[in-house]
Amino acid sequence: MTEQNTGQETGQESGQNTEQQVETPAIRSLTSESIEAARDAGRTAFIGYLPAGFPTVEDSIEAAVALGNNGADVIEIGIPYSDPVMDGPVIQAATSQVLADGFRIDAVFDIIRAVTQRTDAAVVVMTYWNIVDRMGVETFARRLAEAGGAGIVTPDLVPEEAGAWFEASDRYGLDRIFLTAPSSTDERVKLITESSRGFVYGVSVMGVTGARSEVSTAAENVVARAHAAGAPRVAVGLGISKPEHIREIGAYADGAIVGTALVAALRDGGPAAVGTLAAELATGAVKNSRGDA
Repeated sequence: MTEQNTGQETGQESGQNTEQQVETPAIRSLTSESIEAARDAGRTAFIGYLPAGFPTVEDSIEAAVALGNNGADVIEIGIPYSDPVMDGPVIQAATSQVLADGFRIDAVFDIIRAVTQRTDAAVVVMTYWNIVDRMGVETFARRLAEAGGAGIVTPDLVPEEAGAWFEASDRYGLDRIFLTAPSSTDERVKLITESSRGFVYGVSVMGVTGARSEVSTAAENVVARAHAAGAPRVAVGLGISKPEHIREIGAYADGAIVGTALVAALRDGGPAAVGTLAAELATGAVKNSRGDA
């Protein structure tokens, strides 16, 4: 009892110093854990994208579960948007169909909840910021966390305008994933790196999403600049569609993001086709015994 009282008195006498010594609990990053687990297993993290509600809500759930159970470490669930400036024709066609069918944003949280209950993959949302802002940043963050979501990829939000998101993501323990591109200045890359949690999304080409026969040669430079700016994890997206692309990217990046190829598989063959393609793509994520891709 004497020691306890002494400690309380000491704290009262030097209250300012005591307050400064209180540490804020570390925020758990689910995407960081998934990417690091892949690294520890000798793999490049495989990140797969699918649109919410395509072709139906139930099919989108089954497709995401098939993706997570066939090698994906992180799953991106894209929220359909009427003006998707970053999306290529395959994803635009899919999301246009979803919107025409009357998709409602509330269904996104049901999808995430269902997927996180049936896979071990971290599940993040990719969304244009207007959707979050319209619902209310606090409300969106709370509902995403309650559904088991890990964070948000925000292609059109810059850190300078993300004050409300910084606060909400810290409050609910969510990852915030910003994009860096070949055109980003060194100052911009540094700001994006410092603002992101989970991973930095490296855009390998200038333009919209879409499967390509070769990965842009700019990708390696994008990743190197983000790493040099202090990013512990950088994943590359745009143009990745084959196992050899993931193998190539694994030589310098921490993760590879596949979108259009998976959406096309879902369009043409349903959830089962997504699982088949995911398993094939995952073979490219395994590194050889020397640690090279």
